[in-house]
Amino acid sequence: MIPLVVPSRVCMNRLIDSDMMDAKLILEDGTVFYGRSFGYDGDAVGEVVFNTAMSGYPESLTDPSYAGQILVMTYPLVGNYGVPETDGKPLPKFMESDKIHVKALVVADYSQTFSHWNAKESLAKWLKREHIPAITGIDTRRLTKVLRESGVMMGRIERELNSPSSLSSVSSRPSPMNVSYGSVNWVEKVSCKEVITYRPNPLNPLNPSNSLTSKRVVLVDCGVKANIIRCLINRGIEVVRVPWDYDFNQLDFDGLFLANGPGDPERCEMTVEHIRTFMRKEEAKARGESVRPLMGICLGNQLMARAAGAKTYKLKYGHRSHNQPVRMVGTTRCFITSQNHGYAVDDVTLPEEWEALFVNLNDGSNEGVRHKRFPWFSAQFHPEACSGPTDTEWLFDEFVSQINGFTPPSNLSLRAPLARNEVSNPSNPSNLSNLLNSSNSSTPKKVLLLGSGALKIGQAGEFDYSGAQALKALKEEGVQSVLVNPNIATVQTSKDVADIVYFQPVTPAFVERIIEKERPDGILLSFGGQTALNCGVELYKKGILEKYNVMVLGTPVQAIIDTEDRDLFVKRLDEIDVKTIKSEACSSIEEVRQAAHRLGFPVILRAAYALGGLGSGFCDNDEELSVQAEEAFSFSPQVLVEKSLKGWKEIEYEVVRDQYDNCITVCNMENFDPLGIHTGESIVVAPSQTLTNSEYHKLRALAIKIIRHLGIVGECNVQYALDPQSEDYRVIEVNARLSRSSALASKATGYPLAFVAAKLGLGYGLFELNNSVTKTTTAFFEPALDYVVCKIPRWDLTKFHGVSHRLGSSMKSVGEVMAIGRTFEEAIQKGLRMIGQGMHGFVDNKLLQVKDIPDTLQHATDMRIFVVAKAMLMGYTVEQIHRLTMIDSWFLQKLKHIIDIDERLQEFAYLSEMSQVMEPMEFIEYVETPEFVELLCDAKIYGFTDFQIARAIGLEAYMKMEQASLMVRKWRKDLGIVPVVNQIDTLAAEYPAQTNYLYLSYL
Repeated sequence: MIPLVVPSRVCMNRLIDSDMMDAKLILEDGTVFYGRSFGYDGDAVGEVVFNTAMSGYPESLTDPSYAGQILVMTYPLVGNYGVPETDGKPLPKFMESDKIHVKALVVADYSQTFSHWNAKESLAKWLKREHIPAITGIDTRRLTKVLRESGVMMGRIERELNSPSSLSSVSSRPSPMNVSYGSVNWVEKVSCKEVITYRPNPLNPLNPSNSLTSKRVVLVDCGVKANIIRCLINRGIEVVRVPWDYDFNQLDFDGLFLANGPGDPERCEMTVEHIRTFMRKEEAKARGESVRPLMGICLGNQLMARAAGAKTYKLKYGHRSHNQPVRMVGTTRCFITSQNHGYAVDDVTLPEEWEALFVNLNDGSNEGVRHKRFPWFSAQFHPEACSGPTDTEWLFDEFVSQINGFTPPSNLSLRAPLARNEVSNPSNPSNLSNLLNSSNSSTPKKVLLLGSGALKIGQAGEFDYSGAQALKALKEEGVQSVLVNPNIATVQTSKDVADIVYFQPVTPAFVERIIEKERPDGILLSFGGQTALNCGVELYKKGILEKYNVMVLGTPVQAIIDTEDRDLFVKRLDEIDVKTIKSEACSSIEEVRQAAHRLGFPVILRAAYALGGLGSGFCDNDEELSVQAEEAFSFSPQVLVEKSLKGWKEIEYEVVRDQYDNCITVCNMENFDPLGIHTGESIVVAPSQTLTNSEYHKLRALAIKIIRHLGIVGECNVQYALDPQSEDYRVIEVNARLSRSSALASKATGYPLAFVAAKLGLGYGLFELNNSVTKTTTAFFEPALDYVVCKIPRWDLTKFHGVSHRLGSSMKSVGEVMAIGRTFEEAIQKGLRMIGQGMHGFVDNKLLQVKDIPDTLQHATDMRIFVVAKAMLMGYTVEQIHRLTMIDSWFLQKLKHIIDIDERLQEFAYLSEMSQVMEPMEFIEYVETPEFVELLCDAKIYGFTDFQIARAIGLEAYMKMEQASLMVRKWRKDLGIVPVVNQIDTLAAEYPAQTNYLYLSYL
């Protein structure tokens, strides 16, 4: 095999600490990836595996299941929120064990700066202290594809020993890759060495039964994650943790738990024999006494199956992601799970008394087994999932309830027999085909879709996108579509998109006449924005839909009303103990004034049923309150007065639910600007950049809880305010419809939200629909991004005389752009030059005149990000700008990074003069110096155009900028600095994709 060198050594990510050494990752097949080392100054050998999580690197690094492995993070930005305090008794806080277990870490773009209230140190400092090497500047997408196509393999990280200080380390070189990962008993290495007892926390039992405190579970430690123990002791269980080879049958206990761990289950035959002994004893007493429950997770699942008599086998790729979809066999219930394993149970070899419990929706492999008579069950995935989603944590409730002999307070249970025994075939994943594309006999024949009406400020083209996607879904199902939309300049009103088009206003009067004429079976309300939603609610309240027997497809109208009526919304979320902003609903200006004084200034007024935050605004005193109240009541008969949370982070989740109660979150987004600016007015980044695993999944779980409680079917958007100094949160609003955020989420992830939502409205389940990108997996999955998306609004405020340029809670933008890159700096610079304001990026733009920089920073305008650039160039520190803007320091540090590159480019201004007086062949020697080549690489990786580089180094003084840009382009092409074409495949390269959705990047 010819070794592959990826990428060119010229294109390494060089803009890191100067003391970092060149390094490379060498795979077993000879493929070489070059980068720079950070963390511990050493080398490492291990099995190379990838992880698709977009947060949770502290948890993953301390997961014992990664013992002996080199971990590749597919998400390119790692280190954003630093590392929290690692100590804790009896279990470490925020970690899965008391030390790092990976052999080494591989990332694309290590973030040296971090920002989080709970951060104690940087990732690099932690790795150094733990003696864990790491490498950055690697094309992790290409690396993931190699592992996907060839299977996991051994690898070695080496530093480039090219300096005198490093020559003394030659003797520390690791041994060659001549020992396979499976030849080592990794369980023995990570298991505890003695019996440890953990007693329950009486102050925090998740199960209210007081009797739980007396129960004891033996946990066989094959490499247990700390969160498994937390899940048990928080439910009132005393946990006795024993080593992997300990004969636990000699102990007195009420239940047996088999933990996760690394490596091949065949290495744990001693543990398997102890489990067999337990099973035989329980079977012997089954007729006269109750059988003690047994639960296994991950490796525990494999060990339990082997004890029962089944076989295990090694997966070619393994399951390493946090978005693996599984289905409970014989049911319509599906779950998103976190996984990290390379072996699986061959469930066709299970004895008669056993059956498959869960199946993987991607490859058909087994995900859990259970005994048909006894309370013994297991899961291949991680219900405790830290890091990762905790959608299946109810399995712990099931286990504890079986120990205590009562039914858990959940609509999920393993007690009922499965509807049918569907076993998977590891060698033939096509057994999933019976789940896909099933016919739906109740599908309506004719459906009316309400469009959004005329485009206006606060409502751009996103609803044309969602409506067109919905019409495409109807056409694919053979459903006749009737569209109401007066806007002729849209895609959805184009020929052959809809079967029948009415160019009429989207109002109850006109729509009723259309219903009377067309007599549709169903109506879709959530694809035309607030205009369509308000119209649909009026049709419902007036009895028009009932009169003509028109069925509302997807989300019920009452759920829409519950989310749109602010008072009802707060009451509904109070029912499930979900925090909302302290507020009062008012119907008069006097009520608004009284409510504001009770809550205390500052407050924000919000008009119910209003599009784009119309009528809303912040008020600091009575005078501002009166003006804002009058405006708010001009848009709505109901106004909500809320306590202001200005300065908090604003986070959004796009959530999807089908009629079977299966839920996924398709995209998570973080506003660049803090709360106080409407989402449509803010720069938005996907996925979130400054949230820890705990915060990310706490808000995700709340979003799913909310959508289930409200009964939404299809897609909705949940917006949060998150305290930047704690995990405290408030739900701002829920949009029970497609929104501009939905359009962003669809295009950011490649997941066709509106198309899927329309299919769900017709009665399909998520698992019955194809993933339109891979064509081989189901639509029940959560996209994993290995890139950064940045949305930037576009304003046309200069066209209006006398209009204020200040931004607030009411929208003024007329559109937006979206940029994709492998670094935040690249994505935001791409976006800034696309908004049509004559800018070339964050720097090297036309001179900006600002009268009062502090005031302009404190009060956001359509030009604030460029004022941030000007302030940085004038010497304002990140901390000063943060205090004025409340923009998270991590974002500001990244913008400062762009300034730093630009200033370093200016140091090479002498090249511009030399290029005019020297011969080309002589001049190229100066361009080829390592310092300039590395800087040129950095500039391209972090989003600089050839134009910006040319202006920074002063070529503008000697030639026209068009010619200067071409000269820089020629330099970098001669140096081999060219971009790569990356595919947006929604699954971080874990599965092959059939899509032409592409973007260019230099990393």
